[in-house]
Order: sequence, then structure tokens, then C-alpha cells
Amino acid sequence: MDIKEKIEVKKLEIESEEKGLKGWIKSKQVQKTLIATVIGAIGGFLYFYFTDGRTMDAIPPGDIFQNVIFGAFLGFFVTNSPCARNKC
Repeated sequence: MDIKEKIEVKKLEIESEEKGLKGWIKSKQVQKTLIATVIGAIGGFLYFYFTDGRTMDAIPPGDIFQNVIFGAFLGFFVTNSPCARNKC
């Protein structure tokens, strides 16, 4: 019995990933998270402005800050929740 097998080996092409802060910022998930966080913060500010802010003569910055942070958190949660990554 003379069995000859030919094994073919394909060249493995590996693209190098950028490491560090620059590579982290360029990842699609981080960019999507940053955009959603900024949109959420703007939405929190607009919500405050159109609901409570119009009736006030002097708006305390703490109230604005609280709504902006809450909106930013919602934007962050929408992009990083388990359901956003199809794991629920």
C-alpha cells in the first residue's frame, strides 16, 4: 500500500492591530459609545430646557448638570447593554 497525501498549506495573513489609546479610540464600539453618549447628553440638556428651564429665570447649574449626566448615561447604556450586543 502506497498512500501519498498532499498537504496544502495556505499563507495566514494577519493584520496588526493598533495598541494603546489610539487603537482603543479607533475601535467601532468605542466610537459608537462616544457618539451615543454625546447625543444622550444633548438630549438631557434639551429635555431640561424644554420642561423645567423655560419657567426659571435663573437656572442652577446643578440641575442642568444632573440632566446632562443622566442623558449621557442613557446613551452609554443603549450602546453597551447586553441586548445591544445580542446577548440577552
